[in-house]
Amino acid sequence: MHTTYFRFVEIITALFLEHFEMRQAEGGSARLDLNGVHFSLTALEGFPTTIQPHLMVLLRCPEDHQGFAALEVTFEANGTPMDVRNVQPVTVEPGKFGYNLVQATLEMSAPAAVEAHCRIDNGPVTKVPLTISAP
Repeated sequence: MHTTYFRFVEIITALFLEHFEMRQAEGGSARLDLNGVHFSLTALEGFPTTIQPHLMVLLRCPEDHQGFAALEVTFEANGTPMDVRNVQPVTVEPGKFGYNLVQATLEMSAPAAVEAHCRIDNGPVTKVPLTISAP
């Protein structure tokens, strides 16, 4: 009996961050310098407010996959779905790593525990917390 395993582009991690740079290291390998990784923000002007957090999703593509997929990110505030959804195609070279950036506009009326729910195609969800607090 032959069993077929379907392998998919996978989310390695997802993080909210302020800035990143990509550079080549010795020998030609790539490096990502991540700056300002955070899991909370303060609404400096109070509420209501609009925030636009930057979410980086790091991906891995198995060697036996074509390297094309869809990244979907939705958001919840205090466990309630927000009317914010981002879907974008991703391309990762088979056997390699890649990344996608997601910038969403979140309308916040009060402090909240926000979660970004990230998934590739219909795969498992990776949840990334972001606490929005009052000044």
